[in-house]
Amino acid sequence: MARQTSIAHHVEELLDTAVVATNPVAGGDICVATRVRLGDGRSVFVKARPSAPSGFFEAEARGLEWLASAGAGAAATPAVLGFDRECLVLEWLESGRPSAESAERLGHALALTHRGGAPTFGASTDGFIGPLPQSNQETDTWTEFYVRHRVEPYLRMAFNRGRLEADEANAVCAVLDRIEKYAGPPEPPARIHGDLWSGNIVWALDGEPRLVDPAAHGGHRETDLAMLALFGTPHLDRLVAAYEEVFPLADGWRERVQLHQLHPLLTHAALFGGGYGSRAGHAARLLMAAYDERARGTCEPNGT
Repeated sequence: MARQTSIAHHVEELLDTAVVATNPVAGGDICVATRVRLGDGRSVFVKARPSAPSGFFEAEARGLEWLASAGAGAAATPAVLGFDRECLVLEWLESGRPSAESAERLGHALALTHRGGAPTFGASTDGFIGPLPQSNQETDTWTEFYVRHRVEPYLRMAFNRGRLEADEANAVCAVLDRIEKYAGPPEPPARIHGDLWSGNIVWALDGEPRLVDPAAHGGHRETDLAMLALFGTPHLDRLVAAYEEVFPLADGWRERVQLHQLHPLLTHAALFGGGYGSRAGHAARLLMAAYDERARGTCEPNGT
C-alpha cells in the first residue's frame, strides 16, 4: 500500500493532476508496473523502481522518444508523459493479441525505424540493459562497438560470477578474434531498439504494435531481428518477410543470427546463470561451423 501511495505522489508531481486510483499490473522483474487513473479521466502506465540508478528512467525515456522520431511509418512507442529518478509515466495502451497482420505491420515499421539511421555506432550517453549498466561509447565500426561494448563486458561478468564455463568463454572469444570474418558486409549505423525480445512489444488493441523498454542506440539492424528470434516472437516469419519488403537484408543474415545473440545470452548468463552460458558457447560454435561449411562449399573443385 505504501508503495502505491508513493507512486501516486510521483505521478501527481510529474503530471500536476490528481490521482484517483492505482492498480498493480503485470510487468517485469526489475520495476513495479502500475495502472494509474487520473482525475481528468485518463489512465497512465507507470514503471517505478525505488533507488533506481542515476539516469535509469531518463535513458529509457530518451530511447523511446528517439525511436519514435525515426520518421513517417516507423515503429511507434508509447508517449512519454514524464519521469524522475524513481519512475517513468507513459500513455496507457490497451493490449490485444498478436496477429499475422499486426506482425507484418511491425515488420514494415521496424524496417523504417532502422532506416532512420544514427550518427554513429553507440550513443551520446550510456544506458542500461535490464538492470545492468551498458556502455554506448561512440565507435566508428560496428565490429569494434560490438566486441568492446556489447560482448566483452558481459563475457567477463558472467565468467567472474561463475556462470560461464571456460570452454564456453573460449568459444565466444574465438568468434571475437575473427569478428570481421563473421560480421557480414559493413552497413551504416541503424536506429535500433537494442533489447527487442517479444516481451518488449505491446500488441496494442488498436492494431498498431508499440515498442517498449528499449536499450536504443546506433547499431546493426540484424541485432533486433536476432533478438526477436531468441525467445520466440509470434508470426516471426511474416514479420521478417514484411521487413524485407521494405529493407532487404544482406546475404547470409540467417547464419549471423548466432553472432547477434551472443550479447543477450551473455547478459542473461551474468544475471541469471542457468543454461544461458552454455547457450552462448553453443551459439558461437554454430556460427563458426556455419561459416566453415560455407568456406568448404566455395572451395570445392568444379570438375573442369
